[in-house]
Amino acid sequence: MREETKGSAGCLLAAGGAATALLAWAPLARTSIDGGFEQWHRDLSVLYVDLPLIALGGALLPLAVWAAGLRWLHRPWLAAVAAVAVLALGVWGLTSWWMPYERPEFVY
Repeated sequence: MREETKGSAGCLLAAGGAATALLAWAPLARTSIDGGFEQWHRDLSVLYVDLPLIALGGALLPLAVWAAGLRWLHRPWLAAVAAVAVLALGVWGLTSWWMPYERPEFVY
């Protein structure tokens, strides 16, 4: 595999990882953005704190595994499989662990 192709594949993995992480994160953050019922739960900090962190993590995690896989495994297809597997585990961890802040409900 040529060097240009390896660099392009790494960039595609980074872009795909960021897009995948953001698409998995967006439904969880919807309540914080639109506020839910009567906008009680509106918290726009998810847009300027969580959004960049999710995109950066989604881009850097598969890229780092791709680079490490190329260095240690010497097979580009095996490095790509490892990067996609780590991205899948990262998205699973994100969706199972991360939950935006929601104010407690008021009981009258």
